[in-house]
Amino acid sequence: MADFVYEIVLTGDRSHRHAARTWLRDLAASTWLALPDVSAVDIYEIVEDGAKDPFLEPDLDLLVLAMLHFPTLDTLAAAVTHSRFGASLATPPNGIAATGTAFERRFFPVAGETAPGPLLAEFSYVVRYHPPAEDAAHFIAHYLADHPPLMAKLPEIRSILCYLPVRDGTPDVLPPVDYIIGNEVVFDSVDAFNAAMASPARKEMRAHFHKFPQFSGRNTHFPMLRTRLNPSAVGQTS
Repeated sequence: MADFVYEIVLTGDRSHRHAARTWLRDLAASTWLALPDVSAVDIYEIVEDGAKDPFLEPDLDLLVLAMLHFPTLDTLAAAVTHSRFGASLATPPNGIAATGTAFERRFFPVAGETAPGPLLAEFSYVVRYHPPAEDAAHFIAHYLADHPPLMAKLPEIRSILCYLPVRDGTPDVLPPVDYIIGNEVVFDSVDAFNAAMASPARKEMRAHFHKFPQFSGRNTHFPMLRTRLNPSAVGQTS
């Protein structure tokens, strides 16, 4: 199962976090949900305390993140080049920068399931791998083949998603981030996530990380709570 998403990330000093969240939510409700073919907008907000990964300190420098959902790459490109979309992003609050990156998003089944289910649970651990990599294509192929089955073993995991950047055919309305690949593992709560991180499956994942094809870029880990906004709340227009 796959779809396409446009990721908007707001960054800046943490003192601007409330302003960034308010601005992003207002744009999603007032403009983005009314764009043609937007099936949903997910707002991701940082969990600043309580999420515990025994191998990593969480990254907290991201202010807020939005995912605009589309059925195809063509509908994504049409929406983000719409005049209303560009106008909505023209005047961000002071001290806040925005990036926009298109992805093909692939869903993987969790343990005991033969097919992936929809994204429903609220807590997400959002991971991104940044270049350079010795051979990016080899890194991606290795990751997709071997890492999701290990993530599927995490206790009480609800969803597994991998994010493949799409660079061709997507206009740079906002500056895109240069990613190799991303992933997202999803749980019902912070407590469920913490229990999964304390499990043998997390240790197995970490051991596999050290066998990845060579890369020397950053890999970031954001504990986040997700809220879904649906177009049914507003009248869609073209």
